[in-house]
Amino acid sequence: MAAVAAGGLVGKGRDISLAALQRHDPYINRIVDVASQVALYTFGHRANEWEKTDVEGTLFVYTRSASPKHGFTIMNRLSMENRTEPITKDLDFQLQDPFLLYRNARYEETETPVRRQIV
Repeated sequence: MAAVAAGGLVGKGRDISLAALQRHDPYINRIVDVASQVALYTFGHRANEWEKTDVEGTLFVYTRSASPKHGFTIMNRLSMENRTEPITKDLDFQLQDPFLLYRNARYEETETPVRRQIV
């Protein structure tokens, strides 16, 4: 398992993670930050409550050499389907520690509990 520090992955772990991300998006050029374990929830308007999805894993925040210039991906440990979001003006963020809430352009409200492992 790669070491995680306050600034994210270090050394070889960062290089391996960057290469894995670039297989999905060749325009990713730098990992900005990492949270070692997150779980994605969506807000169910009918039930008026947060519902856990099948997306859980490591969160990577990165820069890209093409537009949009920033994004994040949850590398899913539960299936082959990762969650990727471009960071644009249409993405609303709100930090309610320990949760990162966001609403994307599809108006999908999500909540991501972020647990950061610091070594």
